[in-house]
Amino acid sequence: MPYLRFKGFDEGFLRENAPLFVDEFARVAEVPREKVKIELIPAIQITATPRSLEIFMFPREQRKHDLMAETMDTLLNHFGIQDVHIFFIPLTQRLYYKEGQPLRHISWLPEYRSNENE
Repeated sequence: MPYLRFKGFDEGFLRENAPLFVDEFARVAEVPREKVKIELIPAIQITATPRSLEIFMFPREQRKHDLMAETMDTLLNHFGIQDVHIFFIPLTQRLYYKEGQPLRHISWLPEYRSNENE
């Protein structure tokens, strides 16, 4: 994790540029690049909806979220893709499970090291 979930994007474009999105997101989010996951979510538009980038991750400071969104928007604009809605879906550590067990420790996320007992 984090998960970058794209809706309304071309699969070929994402496959070709995934390494760049992963590298840039990992850099600004300060997470190991192997933790960043990219998914393309197919959607059937019923009404006019914009392309979107949903970012599932544990919360950070507002300025960090702002920087991540700005970086992704700048990167998309570089490829001529504009008007993408970018939003975060914050995850809660104590409600995130791996193999049926709650996540207690995230070694690569310093602000969560002190929350192990929650």
